[in-house]
Amino acid sequence: MALLSVAGLGVRYGAILAVRDVGLTVDAGEIVALLGANGAGKTTTLSAIVGLVPANAGTVTFDGRAMGGLGTELIVRAGMTLVPEGRRVFPSLSVDENLTLGAASRGDRAATASARQEMFELFPILAERRGQLAGTLSGGQQQQLAIARALMSGPRLLLLDEPSLGLAPQVVDDIFDLIARLRESGLTILLVEQNVAMALDVADRAYVLASGEIVMEGTAAELKASEEIERAYLGIAEAV
Repeated sequence: MALLSVAGLGVRYGAILAVRDVGLTVDAGEIVALLGANGAGKTTTLSAIVGLVPANAGTVTFDGRAMGGLGTELIVRAGMTLVPEGRRVFPSLSVDENLTLGAASRGDRAATASARQEMFELFPILAERRGQLAGTLSGGQQQQLAIARALMSGPRLLLLDEPSLGLAPQVVDDIFDLIARLRESGLTILLVEQNVAMALDVADRAYVLASGEIVMEGTAAELKASEEIERAYLGIAEAV
């Protein structure tokens, strides 16, 4: 049974149907990429999965449990969390304070302290800057903090929305190395990413969204080899 199963998902913003009849699955231990052009509905899909925007149709099932009607806090407690597009760290709070907020769903000081130590081992730069205001970190450091803050809740499924957005090429390489290491540690990941070539390098499978609908799916290797997808949906023929 899939760890995450989404079926018939629909999201409407007033008269605009942003997402329609989206279905996808993510098995435990996989990295699954959700690809598509700007405005295809990728961020809306992730937001609906974690309850940040209401779905007007469809179901989201996590580890055999229906998530419909649950608030985001309860979804995080169930083991699923989102690293949003644009990082969205709390700039006026320290690195340490951002991490503490990420562990709010744990409700256990010992577990929070243990998780913080794990994050400092995984992200040494955050240990060095633990007292520094998050807003003064570089873009790459803020992205590391955003991921670490999400991991503080102890998720089984991590949703990553555009983790390379606005970052220098070397920093992007580091972020994707981190994503690969997280999967090796047993974490399951649903990844939205504009850097399609790198997403397909790290993913096991992928879905392609266009105008709010899934238009194609397959293994990463199959999508890399598809000239039709490159030309019609991704625009990466030269990059791949």
